[in-house]
Amino acid sequence: MGRIPILRDFIGIIKDKASQSKAALLSDPKTLSLHLALLRATTHDPFTPPDPRHLATLLASGHTSRATVSTAIEVLMDRLQTTRDASVAIKCLITVHHIIKRGSFILQDRLSVYPSNGGRNYLKLSNFRDKTTLLTWELSYWVRWYALYLENLLQTSRVLGFFLSSASSSVDNNEEEEEKVSSLTNSQLLKEINSLGNLIEQISRMPNSLHTNGNILVDEVLGMVGEDYLASTNEVSIRVSEFKERLSCLSVFESVELGFALKRLEDCKERLSALGQMRNVLVETVWGSISEMKDQVGNDELYGEEGRLMTMESSKNKVSESSRYGERVLKLGDSVDFFSGRFSKLQY
Repeated sequence: MGRIPILRDFIGIIKDKASQSKAALLSDPKTLSLHLALLRATTHDPFTPPDPRHLATLLASGHTSRATVSTAIEVLMDRLQTTRDASVAIKCLITVHHIIKRGSFILQDRLSVYPSNGGRNYLKLSNFRDKTTLLTWELSYWVRWYALYLENLLQTSRVLGFFLSSASSSVDNNEEEEEKVSSLTNSQLLKEINSLGNLIEQISRMPNSLHTNGNILVDEVLGMVGEDYLASTNEVSIRVSEFKERLSCLSVFESVELGFALKRLEDCKERLSALGQMRNVLVETVWGSISEMKDQVGNDELYGEEGRLMTMESSKNKVSESSRYGERVLKLGDSVDFFSGRFSKLQY
């Protein structure tokens, strides 16, 4: 791939220097290092990824005060939401991703609730367009997709109760994760597998732009998303295994909803198989277990319009947890059914 015009390089350097000079004049001396680290990590150069040293400075802020952490997130989001440059935007998103994967709890927590009103598309990049060059135009596709992907990643992390693929997650301890999953209700387990399905579905919608092939920023994104993909399929595998233990105690509606979730996951396989970097022996094993489980749950008729309507009807008839509270009071001689089929029924 050829270099972008020299004039654009020169203009980008001027903008970066101007931003750093402005920060030096206007920033609070206590947080100046954060401002400068962010600006130096998110330059206008489309061929240079964020410098690990500057990312380390930003991540180190997570071990200071809450005020400093709030400032770090606000500065990052302000730069992300005000830039019109595709290179700056994608580097800001890469920085967000690093916070999710490597940030301290307080840094991750502040990111997950920004802004205070939350909501979908809070990264506000669904309309992002940089028409300066053909490269920046195609990088804009990646900016829009990556922002939506990170929103899905944050949402899935909220559902699971930990940041997926992060240093603090329990992905590396499958026994502990299996024990936690076995204690979930069927509805909670379905919610988690559906959320993981949303994330994997978003990965499968990754752009395939001709002029960004081999671009170092895109390669950086692919590497990080690839790690998330392995982590998410591992989580799916744990939940599919748990559902295998519960097949005999699933209601018809739960079976339909599970079948629909597995079918949706299976539909992503072909699109993801075209991404060579996403292929892995363990991942292929997971896809095999998903297909096997789908066949066990029911026939293909369950996944059509009728199945969708049955799932919708079941949701209308669901009773809230609070209204079932009285039913959860045990009497002497009542039996207790554990959610997981790994445990036998006990009598009290």
